[in-house]
Amino acid sequence: MKVLLTGSTGYIGRRLKQKLLQDENIILRLLVRNKKSITPNLKRSVEICEGNSFDVESLKKALEGVEIAFYLIHSLNRSDYKNLDKISAQNFLDAAIYCGVKRIIYLGGLGIKNKHTSQHLLSRIETGEILSSSDKIQTIWIRAGVIIGSGSASFEIIRNLTEKLPVMTTPKWVNTKTQPIAVFDVLTYLYSSIYIEKKENIIIDVGSEQLTYKEMMLQTATALGLKRYIIPLPFLSITLSSYWLNLFTPVSYGVAKALIEGLKSEATIQNDNAKIYFPNIKPTSYIDSVKKAVDEIRNNQVVSRWSDRFGSVWDKDYTEEIAHAIFVDRRVEDISNFSHEKVYKSFISIGGEFGWFDYDFLWKTRGVIDKMIGGVGLKRGRRDQLNLRIGDSLDFWKVIDVQENKRLLLLAQMKLPGNAWLEFKIDGDKLIQSAYFYPKGLLGRLYWYILVPVHYFVFTNMIKSIIKKSKTLT
Repeated sequence: MKVLLTGSTGYIGRRLKQKLLQDENIILRLLVRNKKSITPNLKRSVEICEGNSFDVESLKKALEGVEIAFYLIHSLNRSDYKNLDKISAQNFLDAAIYCGVKRIIYLGGLGIKNKHTSQHLLSRIETGEILSSSDKIQTIWIRAGVIIGSGSASFEIIRNLTEKLPVMTTPKWVNTKTQPIAVFDVLTYLYSSIYIEKKENIIIDVGSEQLTYKEMMLQTATALGLKRYIIPLPFLSITLSSYWLNLFTPVSYGVAKALIEGLKSEATIQNDNAKIYFPNIKPTSYIDSVKKAVDEIRNNQVVSRWSDRFGSVWDKDYTEEIAHAIFVDRRVEDISNFSHEKVYKSFISIGGEFGWFDYDFLWKTRGVIDKMIGGVGLKRGRRDQLNLRIGDSLDFWKVIDVQENKRLLLLAQMKLPGNAWLEFKIDGDKLIQSAYFYPKGLLGRLYWYILVPVHYFVFTNMIKSIIKKSKTLT
């Protein structure tokens, strides 16, 4: 059968894509904003349609001949995401009906509508309601709570707080109940939904044992072999708590705020449909989910991360913007006596745990400043310390192009009065390192000129250190 997967570059989408490719009965088609986000090897295994859920014609093309469509789309990174999510869901539903799709499978969140429901969860619920609103097509609506897996936003928050803070002061909502679920269990439910024989719309709530967020953090400490103390405080507001998470965890302020708002209402299972339709799936316990996630991190086996999603990264043609960058800091070194392959390996391993060479403290200082003003900071690190793919986060950069043994192009995602890129390119026997900056107004120009002395030392050291490090690689 032909299956369409949306959101294939996101946290769940990347993992589900791998699972679907293992099924020989499935012809997999991906709907992506930009074909560049698909690796060359994968392009040989899937059909690719370029477009998005706001372009009706591209939706119809993507859904033509499809029997099952996975809807893993949301617009959380946009300020008007609630309205955009409604438009997106309705467009998708209409196009699916027009193309004769038999089934939509949607992943939403646990929870019910009440006065405490967060705007983010409310949007997820409304999306499910729209997708389930027609009797002309079946929608299977999987509802999951906190997803526990290497790279998930919720797990990154819980793990970072538990590892860094022996004593935690938390909001009163830390006592809210939820039912967490392992990411590999979520994938099993989604994949198994393809083969459900029922034809009517179904809502399936999934999760493991009921736990409060406090209990989850204490169990995480146990899994990590740590002793932790948690003190709930009634006066910690959503805003204060969001800044707290922004400073001590890898997530941005916006993501932290959306997650904390969700703590106000319980997210527990409301039906037994998971047991009815999937009696052979036994959800993994919370503590075992944590142990598996930690093992994946330690063994460098993280398939996807919460920060993988591109969002507006593909909304612009950066090739033209870079070409017209007003400020460029370029360094060139002769690498005729060095292995080009090792030089490439050296510059794609930059950042994360390996840091930024001799001036790493300056990068860390910039990361702290970025966090304090609501940016992403350096704490995102890397998914994989030795390999990069388009869409990966690298500290406060995003990988927008990587060509083996040739090029790495990074887009700055820190708070800046302008747009910035960092490029490493092997051209013949030359290693060319370029920092591009397109300023916004007078402030952007002042920003660049103030940092010129810093750039001199940092970028000169960087290119020389990359070459030096290449000599130590095997």
